[in-house]
Amino acid sequence: MFGKTKAFSGYSVDDVKKAKQFYQDILGLEVATEGEYMLTLKIAGGNNVLLYGKPNHTPATFTVLNFPVPDAEAAVDQLIAKGITFLQYGGDIQTDKKGIHRGDEGPTVAWFTDPAGNILSVVEAS
Repeated sequence: MFGKTKAFSGYSVDDVKKAKQFYQDILGLEVATEGEYMLTLKIAGGNNVLLYGKPNHTPATFTVLNFPVPDAEAAVDQLIAKGITFLQYGGDIQTDKKGIHRGDEGPTVAWFTDPAGNILSVVEAS
């Protein structure tokens, strides 16, 4: 039934203007405004993401958007230079001082949040 549809994902933010500034100016994404309460993130490959304003927004407690990068540490350094703070995890998902998880299993990954508190990541693509 949906095998040939071009699906897209979306999630809420509490402030559409702050979200636009963050995704466009900090992360460098092309952002299209869809009225007063929605944004479309133009992701390479055509897999756009819809962001919508929600007055009673609650941040996601899981990663909502992953950015594959060739070098996670370089991406983390660039984002830190732009004022991004990376999340720190302990336990099974240990992160180093920069917030980078370098596990024996799985990719090198680092998590950060958008202004609405939604969790995003940079993932080292091999």
